[in-house]
Amino acid sequence: MLPKRLIEGLDRVRLRNFLALFFLALAIPTAVLIWQAYGQLKWEAFHQYQGDAEELTQRIDTRLNALIKTADAHTFADYTFLVVSGDPSANFVQRSPLSAYPVQVDVPGVLGYFQVDTDGEFSTPLLPPEGAEATSLGIGSDEYSNRLSLARELQSVLSDNRLVQSRGKADLRRARQSPLDTPSMVMVEEMEADLAGERLSSVSDDKDAVDRLDLAAVEGQVLRDDIYSQQVFDELNQPQRDSESKSDSGFKENSVAEKKAEAVAAQSPMEQGSAEGLAYSSGRAKRKEQSALPESVADAINEPIANVGGLTELRVSTFESEIDPFEFSLLGSGHFVLFRKVWRDGQRYIQGMLLDQDAFTAEIVDASFMSTALAEMTSLGVAYQGELIHTVGGRKANSRSYSNVNIAEGLDGTLLYRNRLTAPLHGLELIFTIKRLPPGPGANVLGWVTVVLAIVLVGGFVTLYRMGLSQIALARQQQDFVSAVSHELKSPLTSIRMYGEMLKEGWADEEKRQSYYEYIHDEAERLSRLISNVLQLAKINRNEPQFDIRPTKVSELMSNTESKISSQIERAGFELRIDTAEDAGRATINVDSDCFMQMIINLVDNAIKFSRNADNKIVEIACKHAGDNRIQFSVRDYGPGVPKDQMKKIFQLFYRSESELTRETVGTGIGLAIVHQLAVAMDGNVDMVNATPGAEFRFWFSAVH
Repeated sequence: MLPKRLIEGLDRVRLRNFLALFFLALAIPTAVLIWQAYGQLKWEAFHQYQGDAEELTQRIDTRLNALIKTADAHTFADYTFLVVSGDPSANFVQRSPLSAYPVQVDVPGVLGYFQVDTDGEFSTPLLPPEGAEATSLGIGSDEYSNRLSLARELQSVLSDNRLVQSRGKADLRRARQSPLDTPSMVMVEEMEADLAGERLSSVSDDKDAVDRLDLAAVEGQVLRDDIYSQQVFDELNQPQRDSESKSDSGFKENSVAEKKAEAVAAQSPMEQGSAEGLAYSSGRAKRKEQSALPESVADAINEPIANVGGLTELRVSTFESEIDPFEFSLLGSGHFVLFRKVWRDGQRYIQGMLLDQDAFTAEIVDASFMSTALAEMTSLGVAYQGELIHTVGGRKANSRSYSNVNIAEGLDGTLLYRNRLTAPLHGLELIFTIKRLPPGPGANVLGWVTVVLAIVLVGGFVTLYRMGLSQIALARQQQDFVSAVSHELKSPLTSIRMYGEMLKEGWADEEKRQSYYEYIHDEAERLSRLISNVLQLAKINRNEPQFDIRPTKVSELMSNTESKISSQIERAGFELRIDTAEDAGRATINVDSDCFMQMIINLVDNAIKFSRNADNKIVEIACKHAGDNRIQFSVRDYGPGVPKDQMKKIFQLFYRSESELTRETVGTGIGLAIVHQLAVAMDGNVDMVNATPGAEFRFWFSAVH
């Protein structure tokens, strides 16, 4: 508890400062705790959505692995146009499942399937084998043109990325294999040959031009075309080197012997197999399979070929192949390539598919991401070998959801989660970045707790401040009351003592002696009223009032009032006027007669005190019906009245007016407060109005039938 001395020494300013310090002492630690809880909640939400991002990454990875597993189930022979159907001994072949057009995709975004042999020659299951009539295999002219166009697109992309031999030779070779396009393609070949002859003749005729030729560049280009190495596929997933090491100049710097050595090394299945086995030691091992392929159809091309549902009877050959797991890479052209290495008869083949980057990421990454709540709070980036290649901005938060609330202050742009996919897609990395962070369920509780605490703290301290002010005012009023009571007691006692001594000593004659008796009587009555008020106030404050409420005639109350206060008013030099309405006088009300009389005496005493200097020294007491079966009593004086700003305060305990008039008057400040409390205790009410001139106090009681 605070020291009593400190409480007694408080005033308005000190109380305000004291409570402000007390408020800060509670508010600051509370705010820190709430802020810490808010921060903890923010990080809990962060970790929660980090788990969601991890789960989404695993889901995408699982789906991709399932798709790649489906693609890996295709045999070596499926990358040709015709495959053996069922038992190889039946000698029946049919179209490969990868030869369908439009392309039947195993992985989203697939443009087409391809195969590259040891010499770098490109082939695709889209086109029939060499020597086969497309029409006899059920392929129309328009469809074949579309197939050929797609095949050239695949070859162009692979050639631009140096994964197959140059496009010119392969295009012409494929053209000659197609009876539908033979005339035009042969013409193209002849045009290429003519152009080459013209270039050679023009160079030989112009000696200056020969001198200006960069022979080293020509030699390097020839080496590039003639000495192809599948090692390019091996380098796809190696760490990125300097761009110049992959440029044409790099090929020019290598000697012919080095190129041949690289080609031989790339074609060594024993060495390559041991190297690749390390990369796929964790659950991704090679597999062996028995494959069957149809033999050349050159002998059967002049004979009718039975075509029933795409099924053709041809000779087949069987062999064993060793298939590596799929590998994944991003080409310089922006395409993804998914490929595998296949060993057959000591030679290595590359089989795989070319994927469109946008279509692949849109269906695998974007669609999965946009279907989750993460899309409302994060942006997703796709990186390949540490370089960002694709971003998804997410979607706007639903206006009806709590996602509009953002608790990510200080976390905007923060990395939420990043992880690589598993092999063979380990080059791809998903990166989740926060753009807004919606609160969890605990945020609502914390918010309401914060609001409630703020209301309690602010409201509590405002209430304490007001209570403190009222207590300070009450303490001052009590001090004033003690002073006033002391004065009120001292003055009449001094007068009584003085007049008593004069009467005792016989200093007054008979005429003065009578007036001294009356004065002593009046002062005794005054003391009696003061003591009665104090005792009544003590009973009310202790909630121990004892009233003798009974039905009483109004006329009887008014008669007693006149006899009780007439002498008091006359000795004060005032005129008493009593007006009782006839119908009101016959009424009966439930009151305590003594309390009623105390109310009248207090009001009359107040009227005499405040209208002592009035021109009309009159006190009027009236009684009449006020409607609603109520009897109204009133006491009026002709003094200065009560200021409007004090009309509601004069019934407060210990209240005394601050005006000069009031300060010149005596009193304890409890008379009107007792009037109000007694009226309420007897189910009545009291009020005052300013008359012209003077003040009129009114109180009402209900009539009893």
